[in-house]
Amino acid sequence: MREFDYVRAAQGREAVGLCEPGAMYLAGGTNLVDLMRLGVAAPDRLVDVSRLPYDRIEEVPSHGGLRIGATVRNSDLAADPVIRQRYPMLARAVLSGASGQVRNMATVGGNLLQRTRCSYFQDISKPCNKREPGTGCPAIDGDHRNLAIFGHSDSCVATHPSDMAVALAAYDALVQVTGPTGDRAVPIPGLHRLPGEDPERDTVLEPGELITTIELPAPPEGRATYRKVRERASFAFALVSIAALLDVDPGGVVRECRIALGSVAHVPWRAGRAEEALIGQVVSDDAFVAAADAELSLARPLPGNAYKATLARRLIVATLRELAP
Repeated sequence: MREFDYVRAAQGREAVGLCEPGAMYLAGGTNLVDLMRLGVAAPDRLVDVSRLPYDRIEEVPSHGGLRIGATVRNSDLAADPVIRQRYPMLARAVLSGASGQVRNMATVGGNLLQRTRCSYFQDISKPCNKREPGTGCPAIDGDHRNLAIFGHSDSCVATHPSDMAVALAAYDALVQVTGPTGDRAVPIPGLHRLPGEDPERDTVLEPGELITTIELPAPPEGRATYRKVRERASFAFALVSIAALLDVDPGGVVRECRIALGSVAHVPWRAGRAEEALIGQVVSDDAFVAAADAELSLARPLPGNAYKATLARRLIVATLRELAP
């Protein structure tokens, strides 16, 4: 057993001060503790942030949105009546993730920062650029069936596993962080990064930076939903998922469209080309297919996961059809 220090922080600035090189933040621990057991993560110190005063969901009158504390439990977020009424994509996404027991432990901030579920990353007997930069990515020529079709590189084809992050990307959420150099705001999309030549970095956060809150703008008009395609009915990561919103005027013309895809890239993938192709179009299956095809033109599937492109195309069309009046 590898020894490590454990300290519990009472305030955000205290936590930042305790998170020295080699330390990691611990909230619900549903991802980090698993990685420690596997030997993938080996922190010298755990800084427990689970009791920091970031456990509330509050309305923000200045812009009509919500502020969600980073230590809010996922189950509490999904059950919140304001979230369920005004941000249905988010509630459905959270309920799609993991089991009830895990959601009771997992926190909003930790959910955003969970590591990839690539089998090579989790197996310390195998090389992995994400775990040990420069050792290679065996998934490219190996088992990549559930891995990325967008934005991957020669260094990594892993995907980000969060359902919640996909919905937050569609809602243009803003993540507030505090760190050694002060406070800043990071947008979603923008918090997570594509692998490039540095796949070991999942996000743009700097060492010691701590997520404190997530801010949602006022919800856009339109109907919204979250759908997840997976290999079994519960407690399974997505093959492809979608958070989508569609607002159509009385004449049947699309005024607003938001589409984000999950489990197709190293980041929650905001489908900007599909949105651009659909806004201003009359609602129809042909318009939905054209929008999906516009986005899928960016896909670079590998031999073993080409099915994901077909699945994503059908999921986009089916979801938009469901949201159309």
